[in-house]
Amino acid sequence: MEVSRDLAALSVPLVGELVAMDDPWEPYRLIDPAREAVEGARAFLQDLQGAGRSAATARSYGMDMLRWFRFLWAVDVPWDRASRIEARDFSRWLQVAGQPRRPHWRRPGEAGRWAAGGKPYAPSVRAHSETVLRSFYDFHRDIGSGPVLNPFPLDRSRRGRRAHAHRNPAHRPAPLRRL
Repeated sequence: MEVSRDLAALSVPLVGELVAMDDPWEPYRLIDPAREAVEGARAFLQDLQGAGRSAATARSYGMDMLRWFRFLWAVDVPWDRASRIEARDFSRWLQVAGQPRRPHWRRPGEAGRWAAGGKPYAPSVRAHSETVLRSFYDFHRDIGSGPVLNPFPLDRSRRGRRAHAHRNPAHRPAPLRRL
């Protein structure tokens, strides 16, 4: 049975945060609403660093994960139990809800929230977010700490095919970009 969520009524509070750390071994840490480190995100960010990615990349990936975790906290689904339904709803929600309304400096006590009608996220931001989350879940699947099925699979039309399969074999392929 497929879960049906009323995304129009969904309120996603601006809880948790990505904190810059004064530690070269952990440049950024994702914090949950209880002010605890999100261990799944911590392991993934450490793996990124081990793969030679910069602190700026860790920050970019961390911001995408924060958006995803805020969505999951709002729908009350643990990250390691997220399914393709949550991924689909997250993608739809990003398209419609747009960027959050932040508290105004004159009213710092007001909590910021996402609400439909915010400035839309660019398609490139949404695509980057999906790529980051796909690699996050691939990492956890590979080390055995996440779901067996990635909630963010590759586009069905690209599965099982090699990159640049459509190109002319007489021409040299363009170098593949890293995540």
